[in-house]
Amino acid sequence: MSWITKIFPFLLWIKELKNPEVLKADAIAGATVALVLVPQSMAYAQLAGLGPQYGLYASFLPVMIAALMGSSRQLSTGPVAIVSLLTAAALGDLATDPSSYAVYAALLALIVGLFQFMLGILRIGFVINFISHPVVNGFTNAAAIIVSVSQLHKIFGIRVISTSDTDWNVACQPLTLLERLEQTGSSAMHAICNADQNYETLWRLIDAALDYVHIPTLMMSALAFLTMLVLKHFYAKIPGTLAVVVVSILVSWVVGYESMGGAIVSSINMDSVFSFKVPSFDLKAMGSLFIFAVIISLIGFMEAISVAKSMAAKTKQRLDVNQELIGQGLANITSSFFQGYAVAGSFSRTSVNASAGAITGFSSVITALIVGIMLLWLTPLLYHLPQATLAAVIMMAVFHLINFSPIWHAWKIEKHDAIVGLLTFVLTLISAPHLENGIAFGVILSLGLFLYRTMQPNFSELSAREGSSILVSAVENNLEGCKVVSLVKYSGSLYFANAAYFETKMLELIAHNREHLRYIIVDVAGINQIDASGEEVLLNLVESCSESGVEILFARIEGLDAILEKAGFKDRVGQNRFFQRRVEALRYAWREIGDPEAEFDSPLRHLIGR
Repeated sequence: MSWITKIFPFLLWIKELKNPEVLKADAIAGATVALVLVPQSMAYAQLAGLGPQYGLYASFLPVMIAALMGSSRQLSTGPVAIVSLLTAAALGDLATDPSSYAVYAALLALIVGLFQFMLGILRIGFVINFISHPVVNGFTNAAAIIVSVSQLHKIFGIRVISTSDTDWNVACQPLTLLERLEQTGSSAMHAICNADQNYETLWRLIDAALDYVHIPTLMMSALAFLTMLVLKHFYAKIPGTLAVVVVSILVSWVVGYESMGGAIVSSINMDSVFSFKVPSFDLKAMGSLFIFAVIISLIGFMEAISVAKSMAAKTKQRLDVNQELIGQGLANITSSFFQGYAVAGSFSRTSVNASAGAITGFSSVITALIVGIMLLWLTPLLYHLPQATLAAVIMMAVFHLINFSPIWHAWKIEKHDAIVGLLTFVLTLISAPHLENGIAFGVILSLGLFLYRTMQPNFSELSAREGSSILVSAVENNLEGCKVVSLVKYSGSLYFANAAYFETKMLELIAHNREHLRYIIVDVAGINQIDASGEEVLLNLVESCSESGVEILFARIEGLDAILEKAGFKDRVGQNRFFQRRVEALRYAWREIGDPEAEFDSPLRHLIGR
């Protein structure tokens, strides 16, 4: 890849558009994704606490930039559920009035974009590996449930308010329709006060819904769910999200849903549709938003890169993780300067894009252009769109995220990983709406588990069955170890955090066989790295054990030969302690012992012949 295509990766596929078949396929795929993206983006924007127009802003230029500057040809970028939820969590305590909410959302998108862009430029995209898959799965499941629960008040026609809500100069008491219309001119049937914890708010909502559910809103919600389910199971080729939006708008308009007290999208303020606006650089706010920006950057990108890798495997196209970080970063930066909010690659829309036949990134350009047309001329058509329909769209979109099978699979492989995933899931649910606590806890647990594993790597004494030349773990295979010449294997890095563990295991081995043990042969082929602390422990062991009558030899030294030679270790302990093969070390040991009677208890003696 030349330097020009590294800067402008779209040059790798733009020439393919000369083929009419490719152009047609991308146009169809782009239009198909746009039909899904428009209603989804409006719904996700409201999930983030923003007006529906901000979802459309984030679905225009950011989608195009991500396609042009990323390496994946099928990845569809834009508003997604988890990032929207994290945006709401980030801005919940910071934005005190509606006018500042969009400002801080743009600032958050800018920080997310800059962070992702720098990761890509510095070629350190590997940092996403610090968030393990069990943690992501646990967080995603919890987030999907939280998202679903957060939409229930729109399904029931009950508004959840905060005492800081400037639109409400009332106490958190039940309101009749007449009182609500008189005080705010809105159409909500009933209101409850938001609690500090989501489960408390949910309890209040359920209690209120038993007596104050708004029947027209509930019926509109049922219509939306039923329409999407029927289309999904019987008419899968029809875009369910678009169909339910069209049906809901028509029904809302015909029956006079707004006059019944139903909440609708109503007029969308599009006065500044394409305006360029520099985000407000509030240093205090940037400090508060930074941890959320890091979480959104990593979580959002993990979703994007996972589906991008899946598509690349199917299409046999090259995927550059760092270039994708650059593309996603530039998309978020663009979103922040054009009044959008944080975006990421969408799993569902990418699947739609690929299944619709997208060949190049031009399909996403088509998607963006269609959204732009919607922004310019077609938003009045959305006036009668019920809020309940958007809530149903969100809930249906996140239901597929609820999947506990990866945690169960992890349990069968490594129980510690599954426990980390479950704890992340539980803590995320409990700490909502402060989702950062759940993901931070999960990351800390994952890193702690990683350190625990590296601090206690595999150390095993090797033995062989009679008549066999295959060396296996003596403990795991219930074999007797050699009491005179012990052969051990250590796998993993030997560094400051686990050097003491290695020393302890060696001393335990000597203490267990102190009457007869003369030699310990250490198979170091499994040691992939050694630092100064590890080298010092080896030196101390050789010297102290020699004084007690036990000599340490090293076999299969190839991987560490150069570094130990450079450090002077081999000269200090003696060149005669190092062997290329284990059998050579065994022959040397028995030749030095020179005691035939010492061979009777050795299951290793037959390996070198009589």
